Amino acid sequence: MVTSAYESLAALVVRFRWLVLAGVVAAVVFSAALPSLSSEVNNDNSAFLSSSAPSTRAADLAASLLGTAGRSAQVLVVATQSGGISGADSAALTQEVAALGRIEHVQAVRLLGISKDGQAAQLRVRVSLNRFDIGAVKSTVDAIQHSFSTIARPPGLQLHVAGQVATLVANQASSQRSGNRVQMFSILFIIVLLLVVFGSPVAALVTLLPAALALVISMRVIGELGAHGLKISDVTQVLLIVLLLGAGTDYGLFLVFRVREELRAGHGPHDAVRRSLVRVGESVSASAATVILALLTLLFATFGFYRDLGIPLAVGMAVMLVLGLTLLPALLALLGRRAFWPARVTPGPEPERAWGRIAGRIVQRPGATLAAGVIVFAALAIGALGYRSSGFGGATGAPAGSDAAAGNAALARHFPETSSNPANLVFAYARPVYDDPGAVVAAERSLLASGRFAVLAGPLDATGVALSPARYAQLHALLGAPARLPFSPPAGVRVSAAEYRAYRASAQFVSPAGTVVQFEATLRAGPQQSTAAMDATPAIRATVSRAAVASGARESGVAGQAAASYDISTRANHDLAVIIPIAAVAIAIVLGLVLRSLVAPLYLIVSVVLSYLAALGVATIVFIDLAGQSGISFFLPFLMFVFLLALGEDYNILVMTRIREEARELPLRQAVVRAIGRTGTTVTSAGIILGGTFGVLAATAGGAQASQLRAIGVGLAVGILMDTFLVRTLLVPSTVILLGARNWWPSRMGRPHERRPSGPESLPAGHPTADREQAAPTVSGTEA
Repeated sequence: MVTSAYESLAALVVRFRWLVLAGVVAAVVFSAALPSLSSEVNNDNSAFLSSSAPSTRAADLAASLLGTAGRSAQVLVVATQSGGISGADSAALTQEVAALGRIEHVQAVRLLGISKDGQAAQLRVRVSLNRFDIGAVKSTVDAIQHSFSTIARPPGLQLHVAGQVATLVANQASSQRSGNRVQMFSILFIIVLLLVVFGSPVAALVTLLPAALALVISMRVIGELGAHGLKISDVTQVLLIVLLLGAGTDYGLFLVFRVREELRAGHGPHDAVRRSLVRVGESVSASAATVILALLTLLFATFGFYRDLGIPLAVGMAVMLVLGLTLLPALLALLGRRAFWPARVTPGPEPERAWGRIAGRIVQRPGATLAAGVIVFAALAIGALGYRSSGFGGATGAPAGSDAAAGNAALARHFPETSSNPANLVFAYARPVYDDPGAVVAAERSLLASGRFAVLAGPLDATGVALSPARYAQLHALLGAPARLPFSPPAGVRVSAAEYRAYRASAQFVSPAGTVVQFEATLRAGPQQSTAAMDATPAIRATVSRAAVASGARESGVAGQAAASYDISTRANHDLAVIIPIAAVAIAIVLGLVLRSLVAPLYLIVSVVLSYLAALGVATIVFIDLAGQSGISFFLPFLMFVFLLALGEDYNILVMTRIREEARELPLRQAVVRAIGRTGTTVTSAGIILGGTFGVLAATAGGAQASQLRAIGVGLAVGILMDTFLVRTLLVPSTVILLGARNWWPSRMGRPHERRPSGPESLPAGHPTADREQAAPTVSGTEA
């Protein structure tokens, strides 16, 4: 039934080849109307946390100060003047406040105050946007930056955006440039390798074109999904590029190599395409299905990054599969033998290749080959024992040279009590602290006594000018809520300018109602993006809980990047234990259906686990032992397993289905020799392209998560290359030989009484067939 389906598909594609080509062109044109993927990338990693995560609950508790993630965001603007903020500068800032207020989505603009050194001022712009809606937020930040040029600025007055939202937008632009760079170098790398493999520019272009067009269409479709709420990180964007170009080219190689083989067998061009699609179509479909299925198992994850990674990549693979089964054979049918120009593909025997000779030696000593391979993989896997997890990374600092980087630097220089990326220690009280600032003092004393904070800024020292609890209460009685005060002291108010600015600036630490207080902290453990800060989160939460008890708070929590990374890591480790067994079982079922065997999937899955552990060991040695990093991003083991499991089985399927095909006509040993001889070049070419594409990712990755992308690239490149040159072409064939007819149990091929003898070991000595079969392994796999 499966074969007849591919026969029908092959006949339709070859017959209506021009229509297929026109349909793909139309799909590319129509997709251009959809949003671009890069415009929907969101590097705010907390966007992928659930509402039940402790850091999310803490952020919700402080929503009146930090903004509600689902409804508002805030952008900081830093104004600097080397000679000190003058009256003319203050007048210009008043104009800027008015200009900012006219921007769409801006809810409120507030001058928070002047720095203690008098050389900078800070503005807070609150916008009625979900900060995870990166497209709208970027437009608003761009409008804020444009407003700087619309006011009459005195000489020397500089304005910059700053804070987490501005950093997020700057990193999104950097990620787009990184994605373009990875895409460009990946395509160049693949083209060069295809030219080497085929010796034909036409064959290289035909093989790559369906994958490239699938990428173009997929990026627009996924961009549309992002515009409707799907969260997309730059890891997703870059992995999509590498996956579709690498895997798509691999599947193209499977078909193009088979078409060339059929042409050499004497079949006409159209017949060669039809026969190839029937023979290879199921393998390509099963290979893509394993990848799609592995990606869809990510929907079981509780961590949003994993869950939202699965859908975009699965969509891309589905689009690529459709084009691989339609556009590529249509192009081959249109071009015929010209697809391999300037080479001439004429009928004749397949040339002898190295893999045929290698396979001949493998089948002579399969046990030794298998044992040696297992020892090598086990030795490399020992390196994985040194693996240590690090934080997520992501939008921690703005790219060098960006306006946000300049703004964050000015913020750190002139407002040391403030941080563009602080830990937020949040307390909620039953009564307003305006009436009893003693609660703030008790919380602050408890926090400082812990010794865990290098800098702690709160309501009583918002600008670096300390206010006593009694004075703070007096100022509240005299001036009212700080959030409602104008930038300059009202006429007739007898309060010093320093005290007025300090009290007014406390609005960023105390909610308008006075019942929620936050402290902005710099941890002694390290900056928020560091592994040390992430690991310190449980201790910081315990410290905050003690301070809550000491100050009488009814609720407390810790928000910020380190706390969010800790929650992400916790959820990710849970998902690792849940998703990996599900993915392994799902792919084993696909392998069982394709190979019609219950035995083969077992050792094929084991082979992937071996190469996975070895690749993780190599990545650990490279990045931790040699490069001296404190750890590798915690999502590397997860992504490596899912990708190596899915992509590694692609080559398993190609090799095993070809062995099965040849074993219908030949004894098993000869079938293995011929299958490896015929598919060895395909597998190695495909593996070099896919592994090399991930290597390009490691070499060219940039943007907010460059270090994580480099680790992913190296880990996957090493794993895929080991799969290619060791597992699929050495260890798996050795295992097939050792198991013999049991490979195919319980299918008919697995019943010895229904098969002719599988090798010379089953024939009596001196038997002429045994003699011929004993000699067969030394013959090229292309001759049988």
